Amino acid sequence: MTWNPDQYHLFREARSAPVRDLHALIPDQAYDNVIDLGCGTGEHTLTLARRFPQAQVTGLDQSAEMLERAQAQQAPNLRFQQGDLGRLDGTYDLIHANASLQWVPDHPALLAHLWTHLRPGGVLAAQIPANHDHPSHRLLTDTALDFQDELGGYARFGTAHGASPVLPPARYAELLDALGGVDITALSKVYPVLLSGADGLIDWTKGTTLVPYLSRLTDDGQQRFLAAYRERLHAAYPGGRVYYAFTRTLFTARRPA
Repeated sequence: MTWNPDQYHLFREARSAPVRDLHALIPDQAYDNVIDLGCGTGEHTLTLARRFPQAQVTGLDQSAEMLERAQAQQAPNLRFQQGDLGRLDGTYDLIHANASLQWVPDHPALLAHLWTHLRPGGVLAAQIPANHDHPSHRLLTDTALDFQDELGGYARFGTAHGASPVLPPARYAELLDALGGVDITALSKVYPVLLSGADGLIDWTKGTTLVPYLSRLTDDGQQRFLAAYRERLHAAYPGGRVYYAFTRTLFTARRPA
């Protein structure tokens, strides 16, 4: 997938609010080795490096475009590397994931995998978009079904509306408890974002949700896909203002020492 950091940053403040809440849930304790899974352009990785200056902090991301921009974030204890969070290796005192786990299927298996890389006494902290059943996602799936040949049959969550790997907060808490986690917090929160109608929704989704679709299409295909998606959005949101209920799931847990 080809990510566009500038498009993603159009809504920098709105996208930053959930991670600030996540950081408030992370306990102040000694961390020697911290990893930020799906670090993107690295601003929040830098925040971790400054908060925990005694730790080696690594930002991990698959996108070369995002990592190129991340190099602007500088701290003596900070580094970035390209990699797949689903194939994580090494062990860490803090595993941090900001708006990245939603790209990985089978979250029970994913949590179990991440837990094996968490050191005794370490903390797992994640926040995950939970808007998969929002009309903007439903209409995107409908549009993708009209472009199945050009997309090679791809639909992010398959053909079923709402078929996302993201789980309810209570389920994450149950899974973390089953793994032996303690001091578990799991919650859902809505972060309201005001957008300029259907076109504002296009700008919002082009930064994230639309990326795997547009990356699979030719330039002409992208324009036709966006036009079809925009038509559906305009029918659903004919006004000039959209209250987008930006819903996030946040959770933290500690592995007993």
